[in-house]
Amino acid sequence: MAADRQQAAIVFDVAADMVQMCPALNKRVKILTSQKRIVYTPTNSFYQVLSAEAYSKHGFNIHGVVFDELHTQPNRKLFDVMTKGSGDARMQPLYFLITTAGTDTNSICYEVHSKAKDIIEGRKHDPTFYLVIYGADESEDWTSPKVWKKANPSLDKTIGMDKVVAACNSAKETPGEENAFRQLRLNQWVKQVVRWMPMEKWDKCKIAFDEDDLAGRVCYGGLDLSSTTDITAFVLVFPPTDEDDFYYVLPYFWLPEDTLPLRVRRDHVPYDLWERQGFLQTTEGNVVHYGFIENFIDELGRKFHIKEIAFDRWGAVQMSQNLEDMGFTLVQFSQGYRDMSPPTKELMKLTLEQKLAHNGHPVLRWMMDNIFIKRDPAGNIKPDKEKSTEKIDGTVALIMALDRAIRCGCVSEDSIYDSRDLLIL
Repeated sequence: MAADRQQAAIVFDVAADMVQMCPALNKRVKILTSQKRIVYTPTNSFYQVLSAEAYSKHGFNIHGVVFDELHTQPNRKLFDVMTKGSGDARMQPLYFLITTAGTDTNSICYEVHSKAKDIIEGRKHDPTFYLVIYGADESEDWTSPKVWKKANPSLDKTIGMDKVVAACNSAKETPGEENAFRQLRLNQWVKQVVRWMPMEKWDKCKIAFDEDDLAGRVCYGGLDLSSTTDITAFVLVFPPTDEDDFYYVLPYFWLPEDTLPLRVRRDHVPYDLWERQGFLQTTEGNVVHYGFIENFIDELGRKFHIKEIAFDRWGAVQMSQNLEDMGFTLVQFSQGYRDMSPPTKELMKLTLEQKLAHNGHPVLRWMMDNIFIKRDPAGNIKPDKEKSTEKIDGTVALIMALDRAIRCGCVSEDSIYDSRDLLIL
């Protein structure tokens, strides 16, 4: 199947040719060309071209699906119908997804592509997902024959080198053709937004330190509340005490206990491993227990001097009031460009300068690697939750906490009245 019946017929025609060229197959199956159907009567099995209308595809007992050019799918409806449950009655259903890179980073194709990249780079683990990607990296020279070969292993065998050379020369002379060349010849997502944080720079900011080393120090919090079934993040940032000190980062994360196994299977993210290692906490039940988190933050307040907690008012009104009743100072923090842009830029600056210190927390690292950035015409930036298909709650909480630490943390905490009495005139 593909975006339309004509596209899907290409795969059918190849299969029909294979049958006709193999005597053993040709005498066992019947090709119904007008119906785009190949039938094996003894088991009532068939190989069939399907059109793209999702509403008419429910109820199939599928052994295998071949999705050709997944990037042309206008939405995820057909993909979900054909891959979510249609093959559950089969012992070993197989789904083949074949595609060139696309241009829509909000598509089902890009979602699958991102999952494949995450598995390659170790951010996810899914033994049922076998992936092969032939494509050029964004940083590689798109005019280099060596790069062409990387993206086209059969170059000069099934694809003539002269044709690629001609297409490249044409793209050089006509800039408007460059994106088409890079997409169709090099398998690049030409409109793909790249991940914002260079992770090699983030990893260089890892410093071994213990929470107890920061006990009693001034810090600022950022609270990013999830929906009741998702991740909640709370991050503390400790401003430097002198010019040689760092901005220390301590993150905390929570998920509902009962939904943990489901999320591991669905998201293919090792939440269970992180929970066993102590990097992620669970709250009892199938929704996040905000009271548990409030008590946890209260305990942190006894250990550290939490001056302020920044939060997004959406969905956090009750918790913010409860924390204020506990004695904390809560500061509303908008998720728009005005509030988010300065600390987001500062986060990158401190990371590149290695003025930020974290302890290598794997959940925060995963979220930092997930983040994409949105820009406005004035050059302001903020995290883009729509393009960041994976979770970025910890990064958002870090940005909010960093803002308060930068704005307020430079003020000396020492009072002149610690060294002398009041002067009375």
